[in-house]
Amino acid sequence: MITLKEAQKIVEGCLNTAREENMMPVTIAVVDTRGVLVSSAMEDNSAIIRPDIAFAKAWGCFGIGFSSREIRNLIGAQPEQTHFFHSVRAMSGNKIAPSPGGIMIKKGDDVIGAVGVSGDLPDRDEICAIAGVEAAGLTYKI
Repeated sequence: MITLKEAQKIVEGCLNTAREENMMPVTIAVVDTRGVLVSSAMEDNSAIIRPDIAFAKAWGCFGIGFSSREIRNLIGAQPEQTHFFHSVRAMSGNKIAPSPGGIMIKKGDDVIGAVGVSGDLPDRDEICAIAGVEAAGLTYKI
C-alpha cells in the first residue's frame, strides 16, 4: 500500500508540474488501494468542487478497475454501458468521475494506490498526475 511519504511526493510533483506548465489551479487526491485518502492539496483559487472531482477520479480507478480515461473511453465506445455506469456511479455515492486525470500508482508489479488531478483540461490533469507519480519514483497504469 502507498505510504504517506510517497503520496506527499506525488502531490508535490503534481504541484510543481502544474506551475511549470502554467496550468489552471489544480487539486490533487492520492488514495490507497482501499480508496482511502492518504494525501491531498488544493491550490489557491481552485474551484470549490475540485477536491470532490480529484477524489472521484482517483477512487474510481479502484471502484471500476480502470483509469478515469479508460472509464470515459468505455462509456463513449459502448453507449449501452451508460446505464450500467450511471447505476455503478449511484451505488458508489457518486465517487467515480469518467474524465482523464485519475491513474493507478504502481510499485514494481503491484498497484499501491491511485491519484486524481482536477483543475485544468482533462488531458492536462492526466499529464500532471503522471508527472507526480514519476517524481515520486513510482510507475503508473493508465
